[in-house]
Amino acid sequence: MDGVPDVTAPSVAPGTLFDYQFIAPDPGTYWFHPHVGVQLDTGLIGALIVEDPNEPLRYDDDVTLVFDDWLDGVTSTPDQALANLSENGMDMGSMGDMDMSSMEPTAEGMGVSRRQPLGEDTGDVTYPLHLVNGRPAADPFVVKARPGQRLRLRLINAGSDTAYEFSVGGHQLSVVASDGFPVEPVAVDSLVLGMGERFDVLVEAGDGAFPVVAVPLGKPGEPAFAVLRAGSGETPKPARSQRGGRLLQYRDLVPEESVRMSKRQPDRTLTMDLTMEDGGRAWLINGKRFPDHEPLDLRPGERVRLEFINRTMMFHPMHVHGHTFGLVGYGAAPGVPGLRKDTVNVLPMQRLTADFDADNPGQWLTHCHNAYHGELGMMTVLSYVR
Repeated sequence: MDGVPDVTAPSVAPGTLFDYQFIAPDPGTYWFHPHVGVQLDTGLIGALIVEDPNEPLRYDDDVTLVFDDWLDGVTSTPDQALANLSENGMDMGSMGDMDMSSMEPTAEGMGVSRRQPLGEDTGDVTYPLHLVNGRPAADPFVVKARPGQRLRLRLINAGSDTAYEFSVGGHQLSVVASDGFPVEPVAVDSLVLGMGERFDVLVEAGDGAFPVVAVPLGKPGEPAFAVLRAGSGETPKPARSQRGGRLLQYRDLVPEESVRMSKRQPDRTLTMDLTMEDGGRAWLINGKRFPDHEPLDLRPGERVRLEFINRTMMFHPMHVHGHTFGLVGYGAAPGVPGLRKDTVNVLPMQRLTADFDADNPGQWLTHCHNAYHGELGMMTVLSYVR
């Protein structure tokens, strides 16, 4: 029921129907979309909220905010953008002059670990619009509340090629979940969502009208913009200038005890070496471009360690189908799987390690959630063998 054409099932043909039937074992914030070309970038997406019948959090309202980058029918189409990248590659800019031959990816990498990020080259496509729940900044989505109400904001980055830095003017964010899995609450001023990532935050509404902003990192133009209205006051204008304060880092997040993985030595280590060729016309995993890939074999019952090595100056939000993983050393003791996720934003020149249990036999796509990187090759398959 994974819906990946030519891996687990054929595509749903025009004019036909297909019913998905599956068990939702974990509550949280999820979403769904096709894996056919760049249909994702045409708005063919949906939020999927799995509610907890024993929800431990207390809040007055539950609001889902979906961020999306948009060009279809405005400046181009996704298919035209993909064809352009396939033919001409990416605009390398100043990064094209960097000599990376002597550089080795590290745990810190280069990216949003500093307040003034290095390598904010998060995508290849310039978008005229950035949306919140399908609405542009000129006609913003409004979150309605009363002063003092506690809101649960479910944040989903459904963008195809854009990472966003999210904040709410005049408010702190209490981060309570990442990719659907609960974390011990941590207070920050802003957070970055790579493509495909989700965060849940609690916000106590102030008195007035406040900007809800998702700044497209490394890209020009107006941000994705909504309004939190809890009382009177002039409607704020969209602006990129409110970035500041404490920016969330993965290392800040400790998984709640109920979702922590057990301490266990991995039975198998699989490496995903992320590289670029031909000026961005091809994006590779372990030197191969999908579908000319080499599946990564594993066996049921194994504890598997994935090592992501980003040898490029781009963000690569890596998503694993069919499983969730614990980031090794993040929110846990060194060498122990900590923060639970299904998508991890591997920063430029960064090395990240994640453990998961091979408890779901099948053929599972693993890929960069930048839709254009994926379509230009940065995908492979986790393949269960007997």
